[in-house]
Amino acid sequence: MGGTIKKVSGPLVVAEGMRDANMFDVVRVSKQRLIGEIIEIHGDKASIQVYEETSGLGTGEPVVSTGEPMSVELGPGLIGSIFDGIQRPLDDIKKASGNNLTRGIEVPSLKRDRRWAFSPVVSAGADVVEGDVLGTVQETEVVLHKIMVPPGVNGKIKKIEKGEYTVTETVAVIGTDKGDVEVTLMQKWPVRKGRPYKQKLPPVTPLVTGQRVVDCLFPIAKGGVAAIPGPFGSGKTVTQHQLAKWAEADIVVYIGCGERGNEMTDVLLEFPELIDPHTGKSLMERTVLIANTSDMPVAAREASIYTGITIAEYFRDMGYSVALMADSTSRWAEALREMSGRLEEMPGEEGYPAYLGSRLAQFYERAGRVISLGADDREGALSVIGAVSPPGGDISEPVSQATLRIVKVFWGLDAALAYKRHFPAINWLTSYSLYVDLLSKWFKENVSSDWMELRARLMRLLQDEAELEEIVKLVGMDALSPDDRLKMETARSIREDFLHQLAFHEVDTYTSLNKQLHMIRLILAFYDIASETLKMGGEINAISKLPVRESIGRFKYIAEEKVGEEYDKIMADLSAQMRESIVKENL
Repeated sequence: MGGTIKKVSGPLVVAEGMRDANMFDVVRVSKQRLIGEIIEIHGDKASIQVYEETSGLGTGEPVVSTGEPMSVELGPGLIGSIFDGIQRPLDDIKKASGNNLTRGIEVPSLKRDRRWAFSPVVSAGADVVEGDVLGTVQETEVVLHKIMVPPGVNGKIKKIEKGEYTVTETVAVIGTDKGDVEVTLMQKWPVRKGRPYKQKLPPVTPLVTGQRVVDCLFPIAKGGVAAIPGPFGSGKTVTQHQLAKWAEADIVVYIGCGERGNEMTDVLLEFPELIDPHTGKSLMERTVLIANTSDMPVAAREASIYTGITIAEYFRDMGYSVALMADSTSRWAEALREMSGRLEEMPGEEGYPAYLGSRLAQFYERAGRVISLGADDREGALSVIGAVSPPGGDISEPVSQATLRIVKVFWGLDAALAYKRHFPAINWLTSYSLYVDLLSKWFKENVSSDWMELRARLMRLLQDEAELEEIVKLVGMDALSPDDRLKMETARSIREDFLHQLAFHEVDTYTSLNKQLHMIRLILAFYDIASETLKMGGEINAISKLPVRESIGRFKYIAEEKVGEEYDKIMADLSAQMRESIVKENL
């Protein structure tokens, strides 16, 4: 199924003589065999987006269709690997072409020479259905890779043996109505098609991240979707690193989509050195990295997004909780805009294609908490956290607005907060989470029965502070009543002692829900006892200068095992110092 090039326009190549080709077929373009994908067909003319640099291509050169859609290889060897946007392993590319990337280079996604120890969990003669686990491979020290019956295959196992196999060797033979099916350690799956599952479940369990502003104020559910929009320098990448490191996920898939080369280099160098707090091993022992930098061909950004989410779905099907970080979807949208312009389509708002919203929705809707295929009803979850980079931090632009219509959690990063060195710079007045009501039952049962009431009080104090600040700007702090000044002091404590969190401090980088609960109770106890003290004749200036406030502020640096003991001590000091302040006033 071949044709010839008729037109070259940047990453877009138009070929004629492609009557037998199908939409989304992978093609090889020119004698250099550049990889591309058919995105439009008119008669025998096919428009192809090429995932490699097209400079130097000319008309008349051959175009050959492989007859298959863009697919990824799924099997042992994914974890710890670093791929480009079309799932070519960067280490193998370097071995084949050196430091300068050769166009059209072909390397297998999964290493063909590596042997894996396969241990069957079923025996010959057993009946199996699609999605059943046939056996396991210990891929890394922390990830047990489950070899599953491919979708659409049901029957009886004729042969299965323990041993060491490469990803292409047959490990089992299944007899089906249509004949024998040979199962290898590796499956192939088209990236644009979501992997099947039995049932989607409601998002009722939080993805605990250890980041206080997220877990307490704007939680995300396991299987949920969140967006982190923010201007340059506001901390999108650092926030995603923190979530990748600390979130309660078994597997992390990190997609650098059109990111600057130095940022992607930081990720590639940093992740292997990071110690996974859950296992004590390198974070790469449960991570898949997809590196697509801003100087790589624009079209490959779209492929990197689909490649990443397909790999994430595969691990979700094994029954794992997977967290996918996409940084950033704005770069993908820019690629869509460029391809749409070259296809001469009618543009939508700000030049983006009219189908921008539906493409984003197709991506985010592949997240979820599901019952996987198979007789054992495994439960897996895929949570997607996408960074958005609006120009100038203006979230009224089309990509941010299309994303906000889809996602349920909005962590709005604020340049003003970042400038004040308040990190994470998530603005508590503009951010929101639509999962709060769904997750309230879990928090009440697993953390504290009054968790939601405490959260509501924090939010109310922060909102009151924002209103009072407007008055202070006009008439000064002294014009406020003692009660309002106390609200301002408490809100400052919430901001500086609770919401502000040091990512690089060995204790403060992660806070358990139990410790978060104690921190909230301390701050609100100060507010409640101070309110009573004011009614009894206390002076607001004396209350705001009590030594116990320093102890409350330093509570976040207390180790988890000492939380209860330190909490009781501070509460005792708080009551004693408040009583003492009243006595001094009366004297």
